[in-house]
Amino acid sequence: MSKLVVIGDGMVGRRFLEAVVQRDPSWDVTVLAEEPRPAYDRVRLSAFFDGVGAEELSLASDLPGVDVRLGEPATSVDREARVVRSERGEYAYDKLVFATGSYAFVPPVAGADLDGVFVYRTIEDLEAIRARAAGRRHGVVIGGGLLGLEAANALNLLGLETRIVEFAPWLMARQLDEAGGGVLKQHIEKLGITVDCGTGATAIEAVDGRLRMATNRDDLVLDTDLIVFAAGVRPRDQLARECGIAVGERGGITTDLACRTSDPDVYAIGEVAAMEGVCYGLVAPGYAMAEVVADRLAGGEATFPGADMSTKLKLLGVDVAQFGAFDGPLATTYLDPAGGTYAKLVLSDDAATLLGGMLVGNAEPYPLLRASVGGKVPGALADLLSSGEVEGTLPDAAQVCSCNAVTKGRIMGAIAEGCCDVAELKACTKAGTSCGSCVPMLKQLLAEGGVEVSKAVCEHFTQSRAELFDIVKVTGITTFSELIARHGTGAGCDLCKPAVASILASLGGGHILEGEQAALQDTNDHFLANLQRNGTYSVVPRIPGGEITPDRLIVIGEVAKEFDLYTKITGGQRIDMFGARVEDLPKIWRRLVDAGFESGHAYGKALRTVKSCVGTDWCRYGVQDSVKMAIDLELRYRGLRSPHKLKSAVSGCARECAEARSKDFGVIATEHGWNLYVGGNGGFTPRHADLLLSDVDSETLVRTIDRFLMFYISTADRLQRTSKWVEGLEGGLDYLREVVVDDRLGICAELDALMEQHVANYADEWKGVIDDPEKLQRFVSFVNAPEAPDPSIEFETVRGQKFPAGTTARSHAQPVLLGTPERK
Repeated sequence: MSKLVVIGDGMVGRRFLEAVVQRDPSWDVTVLAEEPRPAYDRVRLSAFFDGVGAEELSLASDLPGVDVRLGEPATSVDREARVVRSERGEYAYDKLVFATGSYAFVPPVAGADLDGVFVYRTIEDLEAIRARAAGRRHGVVIGGGLLGLEAANALNLLGLETRIVEFAPWLMARQLDEAGGGVLKQHIEKLGITVDCGTGATAIEAVDGRLRMATNRDDLVLDTDLIVFAAGVRPRDQLARECGIAVGERGGITTDLACRTSDPDVYAIGEVAAMEGVCYGLVAPGYAMAEVVADRLAGGEATFPGADMSTKLKLLGVDVAQFGAFDGPLATTYLDPAGGTYAKLVLSDDAATLLGGMLVGNAEPYPLLRASVGGKVPGALADLLSSGEVEGTLPDAAQVCSCNAVTKGRIMGAIAEGCCDVAELKACTKAGTSCGSCVPMLKQLLAEGGVEVSKAVCEHFTQSRAELFDIVKVTGITTFSELIARHGTGAGCDLCKPAVASILASLGGGHILEGEQAALQDTNDHFLANLQRNGTYSVVPRIPGGEITPDRLIVIGEVAKEFDLYTKITGGQRIDMFGARVEDLPKIWRRLVDAGFESGHAYGKALRTVKSCVGTDWCRYGVQDSVKMAIDLELRYRGLRSPHKLKSAVSGCARECAEARSKDFGVIATEHGWNLYVGGNGGFTPRHADLLLSDVDSETLVRTIDRFLMFYISTADRLQRTSKWVEGLEGGLDYLREVVVDDRLGICAELDALMEQHVANYADEWKGVIDDPEKLQRFVSFVNAPEAPDPSIEFETVRGQKFPAGTTARSHAQPVLLGTPERK
């Protein structure tokens, strides 16, 4: 049996192993892997900070005849003896494949080896970064390319004040021109991340438990808690150099188009390969190389088909795409600074042929534009760049999955052969199995191929959430048991019960803890409070528009002091109190309700807050009374149950101090009235809201928001944010405007009536509990000892307030300086 040794077990190496086993399983394969875990999806590495575990990123699979030796890196190659050595043994080979990938490049900066300085390459790197970040405030990322922006997103998700330091004049200088990099910078800075371009680190030193970084700018020295180098990668070609295999001038193992090195029995694939002098840093070319070598080992004559370096990414919630030529004889651009979009098309000198281009902020036209490179520009240029609208559908040659080089034609062929859902398409074509960004397109192609994509809530209801909403509204059904008996099967589950509970609440189904309703709720709704990590609960009273009297402030302070609650002013302009025991919740609510407070619905899929600036009351720039409008809107929509949480804000002028455009619906004052924006959200995938109406009066504004919210509640999927709902509407924002403003469907009167019903029937859920002895019986830790507290709940005091025992709050005990620059 022929022996094959593979050095490296990354994404490309794993794809190669699968291809070898599929084509010729007779090989006896040994894999020497440096990392202690099997291959994992490095493209999705940042998902680690979104809560995706290492096991979910794993690409491990059972491959017969393959011996993967984890944590056993190759230490040398003896080409004469045809042996690869490690610290544990030696392995003979007939064929050898280098799949060693690359390593993180760290510029020669003094102090780069200090504790608290990291690279961003492996899961172990990420675990170390997370451990360092616990209890700290500030982080710096050195590098503003793809990897640097991923690292910045990771630090942002860890709750750190984040700063990007990039030596180039603008971000992503290898993929974007100056204008595109400028628009990207604008997006990132709106997330609260500071960006310093044209700046490089010159030295790092440890100072009082923190790090001080000097730069090439005399006016900028940064004090921070951790530093991440994400300045690019270099091919890991050291073993090849040491055994005499030819390498390129700039690194990388030199190969021909068959991936053969200067030794015909040795191949190189992935980022370590310098194919005809070029190293490719994307996974798709690496996968193509893996297929080439697997074919060669099986007796074939495959050669590298070429690399399309086009790419579409979502960085910090911002769409960025680049395709074809970066520059050419003629270029036309579109720039919308207010909307945060930039587009550039590179054309032939007669403007007849599309050569390439780039998109920032709106990458909707990317699939069609990429497929059109070398041909006619698809559609009117101005419309294409400004709106993203394209003519016709994608051609079969369009590459839907760039990671795995899967075209639309291949996917449509799989659908024709019987694939009827996304999971089957993934298994058949490998599309969507790497970064996952093409999965929405797979769903669209299923529909285009005549496959009906199920929108069923769960196995117990074949209907979508919107269809269940209509059923409940038309039939007047008031209980889950009646709905499932008449229109579903079985007893229900954790998916359909909360969804139906929300629908019933949206249509005035009474108090959510009334009768059968109580058993349908999510964990937080069971006790009208958010469950915290140590088993206690939060209490968040509503403070409409952020306006509060001194007397009410005093009440909150007295309640927090009496029940020993941790207090925090939130970004939603209200005061949260944490650490309440379940048996104390009604007592706390009683004190707050008597003072005029009510539930802030922080626990529910409902309206949370309507933020406001100070408007014309105090601000010299204000043009409308934003505070009154925010209060009116919050009081109107309080308690409104919906498919997902709702947030809003009202800004009194274009300076946008309330950050209205990051909300599900946001209002910005103008000299002539109000502008209404819809479909925005923050979180892991930030999205700016879209302008729905301009310069309208207050009555029109409120009426339109009424209809927008009720149309959303009536038609959205379970747990679908307004941002995704607006994006998913056929016709998008224009269609939404036609429905809620122009009454295209003739349903505006019905939407108005639904909202008036909500406003008329609103009742505070906290008061509904404290006035009902039966509901009060729910709020105990132990049924047989209602007054006994849970002894497992423990606290410790930090900074004068209590925290759950054993948390990272202890490391906050000493003041930490913010990472602001020091002026010399």
